[in-house]
Amino acid sequence: MTAAVTTGRTGRVDLDLILDLVEPSARVLDVGCGDGLLLEALVDGRGCEGRGLELSQAGVNMSVARGLSVIQGDADTDLADFPDQSFDYAILSQTLQATREPRTVLRELVRIGRHAIVSLPNFGYWRVRWSLLATGRMPVTTALPQSWFDTPNIHLCTIQDFLDLALLEGLVVERAVAFDAGGRRRDIRSQRLANIFGQQAVFLLRR
Repeated sequence: MTAAVTTGRTGRVDLDLILDLVEPSARVLDVGCGDGLLLEALVDGRGCEGRGLELSQAGVNMSVARGLSVIQGDADTDLADFPDQSFDYAILSQTLQATREPRTVLRELVRIGRHAIVSLPNFGYWRVRWSLLATGRMPVTTALPQSWFDTPNIHLCTIQDFLDLALLEGLVVERAVAFDAGGRRRDIRSQRLANIFGQQAVFLLRR
């Protein structure tokens, strides 16, 4: 997926921002929860009722070892099994670009949760643009660390692309925050500037 900027309570600026967006004691589904770092912080730090869905068995094992309720599953196929509005928040952190059907996954998130939180790397970031222009090769950056032939990312997009998709789906963007390589946050007011200077972004959405 991506190599995230490190800072703050969880050690990752994107996860710290997600923590700030989730109301205490909320019912949360963390899709693609990995080793359970975010889910643990939500349960222990925010008093949330947390559940996780993770594709890799290793991730499930690490999450369960943290004492978390996590099952193995695929975001592309298994979200359909969850009832409508069964969670307050459905979270997808640094995973949308690795799904086969990102538009369908986004629809499922806002169906399952009263709110959806999505974080992703920005392929429009200026260092990515410069690397492509200067080398003529697919960029490798701290947020996109794998070579093109070795990456799980199959649907890379820009901040503008994602906002266009949210508009196409009729979603309300309640909050949109970009942050740079140093972890400095800025609310996305100018889409053009965010699309250039934001290395990653986090979106709070609802139907």
